[in-house]
Amino acid sequence: MTFAIAILNWNGKIWLEKFLPSVVQYSPNAEIYVIDNNSTDDSIKFLKLNFPSVKIIENKSNSGFAAGYNEGLKFIKADVYCLLNSDVEVTENWIDPIEKLFAENKDIAAIQPKILDYNQKDKFEFAGAAGGMIDNLGYPYCRGRVFENIEFDNGQYDDETEIFWASGCSLFIRSDDFWKMNGFDERFFAHQEEIDLCWRLKNEGRKIYYCGKSTVYHVGGGTLKKENPEKTYLNFRNNLSMMLKNLPASKVFFILFFRLHLDGYAAFYLAYKNGWRFLWAVLRAHVYFYIQLPKSIQLRQKHQIDPYYQTKWLMFKHFLGSKKIIKE
Repeated sequence: MTFAIAILNWNGKIWLEKFLPSVVQYSPNAEIYVIDNNSTDDSIKFLKLNFPSVKIIENKSNSGFAAGYNEGLKFIKADVYCLLNSDVEVTENWIDPIEKLFAENKDIAAIQPKILDYNQKDKFEFAGAAGGMIDNLGYPYCRGRVFENIEFDNGQYDDETEIFWASGCSLFIRSDDFWKMNGFDERFFAHQEEIDLCWRLKNEGRKIYYCGKSTVYHVGGGTLKKENPEKTYLNFRNNLSMMLKNLPASKVFFILFFRLHLDGYAAFYLAYKNGWRFLWAVLRAHVYFYIQLPKSIQLRQKHQIDPYYQTKWLMFKHFLGSKKIIKE
């Protein structure tokens, strides 16, 4: 089984300089690629001078996470891709347990490792934690992270188990499965495109796994900070399109009806907490969702599975009750 690590870069020399050495050191049996999204800093020059063994693929424009990977991966041949954020530090033997999982179960399409916070290494990191889930209203969450509540790593998620979605910050995926799904939905640009891809894979009967025996450390927010309303816009917009594409027909109206109302409350909450730009971000997301409606309907999957995986009505249980962590 051959592995290729693909790091998408856009003006990220600072991250490559800091974290690429760990990738090279601890990935001796994998080919390492940097897919550059038309950077305007000196990332390419830096790579050529300091990492001659790393292969460089240069995209013609900055087309975001989704299209950037779709374009760059066309030039990479391997059984398994590892899509790795540039702000991730990997650890010794991080690939070995993941390779073992793939070898033992041919039904597994994608795997993510344990993702901890680089700046607080005994705590899970927001973008993935111990594996992604989704509730019955389409709200993504993680084992180890429910909304903004993030757990410390006390070994409670050292297992290997099936999950609903694997984080795009460190996503191992069989190349055959990636291309069978036609890669990421490029309309998403960035955020939740990996959830959409994993959901489509599950609709086809494929499995998504978490491997607690492999650990990486993620800085997070390297491109868009959580305080940026553009991040809010992309998350709300993409989440609605994802549900329309993947939900069973019997659930589409019910869930979207709830979400359109709940998003309205969320918009005013975000405006109160962070400023009126965030209310505008949610409104823009809904407008664009309606603009994309015909295309989203066209892309609806032939088979859809119910999104219930572990927890229902998570938003209400979290904000109105006591559901702060998954294992309680």
